Amino acid sequence: MPGAAPYLSQVHVDRPLTNISIAYIQDQTAFIAGRAAPYIPSDKKSDRYFKYTKDEWFRDDAQVRAPASESAGGGYDIDNTPSFSCIPYSYHFDLDEQIDGNADLPLNMRRDATKFVTRKLLLRQEVQWATTFFTTGVWVGSSTGTDLTIGAGFALTWDDPNSTPIEDVQAQQLAMLQLTGFEPNKFILGFSVYQKLVRHPDVIDLIKYGAGPGNPAIANEEALAKIFNVEEVMISKAVKNTAAAGATFSGSMIAGKNALLTYVADEPGIMMPSSMYSFFWTGVSRGLGETIGAYTIPMPWLGLNTVRIEAEIAFVHEVIGSDLGAFFSLVVA
Repeated sequence: MPGAAPYLSQVHVDRPLTNISIAYIQDQTAFIAGRAAPYIPSDKKSDRYFKYTKDEWFRDDAQVRAPASESAGGGYDIDNTPSFSCIPYSYHFDLDEQIDGNADLPLNMRRDATKFVTRKLLLRQEVQWATTFFTTGVWVGSSTGTDLTIGAGFALTWDDPNSTPIEDVQAQQLAMLQLTGFEPNKFILGFSVYQKLVRHPDVIDLIKYGAGPGNPAIANEEALAKIFNVEEVMISKAVKNTAAAGATFSGSMIAGKNALLTYVADEPGIMMPSSMYSFFWTGVSRGLGETIGAYTIPMPWLGLNTVRIEAEIAFVHEVIGSDLGAFFSLVVA
């Protein structure tokens, strides 16, 4: 109609907002592999390390020494056969610079590609950590000498209000101390186990008396560490999509419904025991560091001005002391 006001669609053309974008990117704090198994850098892809045998160090062999007589004596053995061999992993994203140059704000194709490829390697590292350490058939530091399961290590799953998770863990702390001379200092939980423990009546009872106005009785990682008498409680929150490419997303918690009570060296060093280490080969990633390196490679044969954003890492997770871990398998229903 002549003289009518313009339509809404005539005065505005939809365009991308420049202050938000949506990406489901797991935060780095969801991945615990780097904290649970300390990094050991190596300038070689493979190598060996020394391991002192345990028995001689704990045997009471000192004797009373009579006048003009020799002292009691002995020795210890060193195993020089333990070895490691780092495995290189890499992932890339190919970016056409015409697409890069034509992208609207707030897109930043090189930034996004770098995040994409490095998250792929963080996920691979976490999956490999769980496959190596957070599984059955690995640890022998428990009171049973094997994995702890319902009826053999704990009577009831910890989502049962009548269960006794604190006593269950204390029994394994004593067993490991007797077996190795070291108290476990880390308690690593799958997220579903953590959810049940913070609501367990035994846990709530121990913290509720400290509650008051402005200080509610809330169980968290720090509270659980105090209750279970360990230096740190770690929660694995990493998620893996188990669906094939193109299929509907199917998220799965990598750590499952398990828990690991373990001793891990705070500062890896000479004559320092630890349940696990992660060896990293510093010779990959063009010398960019001990862990993940990312770089840009010109790829003109793929198309004019095409570049490859690539990330690389070389590592291997190794069980160092299997008697320094007690694994709770399927500890919640």
